[in-house]
Amino acid sequence: MPLAWLDRPPRVLFCTDTYAPQMNGVSVVTAMSVRGLAERGWRCEVIAPRYPRSMARGGLCPSGFERRVTSIPSVPLPGYRDIRVAAPAYRAVADAIDRFRPDIVHCQTEFMIGRLAQVAAHRRGIETVSSYHTDFARYAEAYGAPFLRRTVSSYLARFHRRSRRVFTPSRSAAAELLRLGVRRVTEWGRGVDTDCFTPTRRSAEARERLGFGSRFTFLYVGRFAAEKNVELVLEAYRRASATVPQGVMRLVLAGTGPREPSLRAAAGEGVTFLAHLDRERDLPELYANADAFAFASTTETLGLVVLEAMASGLPVIAVPAGGVREHLIDGVNGIAYPAGDAAALAAVMRHLASEPGYAPELGRRAREQAEHLAWAAELDRLDVAYRAMLAGSTAAAPFGSGGQNRAVTAVRTPAIAGSEASAKLWRS
Repeated sequence: MPLAWLDRPPRVLFCTDTYAPQMNGVSVVTAMSVRGLAERGWRCEVIAPRYPRSMARGGLCPSGFERRVTSIPSVPLPGYRDIRVAAPAYRAVADAIDRFRPDIVHCQTEFMIGRLAQVAAHRRGIETVSSYHTDFARYAEAYGAPFLRRTVSSYLARFHRRSRRVFTPSRSAAAELLRLGVRRVTEWGRGVDTDCFTPTRRSAEARERLGFGSRFTFLYVGRFAAEKNVELVLEAYRRASATVPQGVMRLVLAGTGPREPSLRAAAGEGVTFLAHLDRERDLPELYANADAFAFASTTETLGLVVLEAMASGLPVIAVPAGGVREHLIDGVNGIAYPAGDAAALAAVMRHLASEPGYAPELGRRAREQAEHLAWAAELDRLDVAYRAMLAGSTAAAPFGSGGQNRAVTAVRTPAIAGSEASAKLWRS
C-alpha cells in the first residue's frame, strides 16, 4: 500500500534499551519487526545500547544490519551484567533522528533510550508509538521491593499515554494498560516463527548428540532472574526425579542471568546448563528434541519461549498467568499448575515421564495452535497499522478485521511540540 505523498520508502526508527546480542523477548520481537518490515518495503534503523565485543553472537539480526544501528554508550547493570544501562545521551539520539528522518519512532522500551527518543520525536513533530512488553511493576515484587509497584505503574502509564498507539501482546497486558488509563492500546505481537521452531528438527541422532538419549527431557529456556522463578522448576525436578528410577528423566536449563551461580549450586544429578545458543540454529534443535517445557514465571505479558516450545511440538507445563494464560489450555496443549507450587509441578513431571504417548499428544495439539500464530500475519498487521498512521487515519479497522489482534480504542493523540512541552514531558 504505497503512500502517494512520500517520494521515498517509509521509514521507522526503533528505539530500545535492549537489542542483539542480548537475548530476550523484546530484542527478539524488535529484530523480527525490523526484518519483516524491511521485507515489506520499509527502511528501518535502530537505536540501542552499545554492547561489549565479548557479547557478540549471531543468529538474531540480518547480516550487515549493524550498519543501521546507532549504539549508545552503556554500562552493565549492577548485579546483572548482561543488561546494559544506556547513558543519558540525548544529543546522540536526537542526531540519529535528524540524520535518518523517520516517519515513525517506535519506542520499544520505556526507559533511557525509549524516553529520550520519545522526547526528541515530540520536539520534531514525529509520530511516536510504543510497546508494552514487560510488566515491570510486578518485577518490583519479584526483586523484593513491592513498595515501588505503584511508582513504576504510574511512570509506565505516563509514558504510554504519550503514544499515538501502544502495542502489547496479550489481552491481560492490554487490560492492565487500560486500568492505568492508557486508552490507545492494540493487541499485537502474539507471533512465533513456525518455520524456525518446528518438530521436524527432532531426530534420534540429534537426541543422542545432545545427550538426551531415551530419557524424558524437561526444558527451560529463558533468563535466570528472580522474576522467572527458575528455582521452582529446579526444586520440582529434584522432587520428581527422586520418585522414579535413575536415568528416567533429566532437566536442561538454557539461559544466563544473575541467578545462575545459585542455580548451579542447587542442581543435582541429571541437570544440564546451556548458554549462548545460536537462536536460529541451536535453540530450535534444542526445543524440538526435548519432551516437555517447564515454566514458572507469573509476570509474562506474552511468554515468547512458551510459544516457541509449542511451535516445536512440546507440551507446556506452566502457571496460567498473564499472557501465558491465553495460550495454555490445561489437558489439551499442556498442563497448568498453581503458582509457586513445587509439589504440583513435580507431580506433573512425574506423570508425563511415566505415561508414554501422553506428552506427544499434548505436543501435537500445541503445534496445531502455534500454527495459527505465525509471525508473517503479525508483521502484515504492523505494516498496515503504520501505513494507516502515515495516511492520517486513526481508525482501528486494520486490527479489528480478524486474527488474534484487536484495537482496544483508537483516538486522536493531542499534538505535543516545542521545547517547552518536551521539557514538561521529561519532568512528568
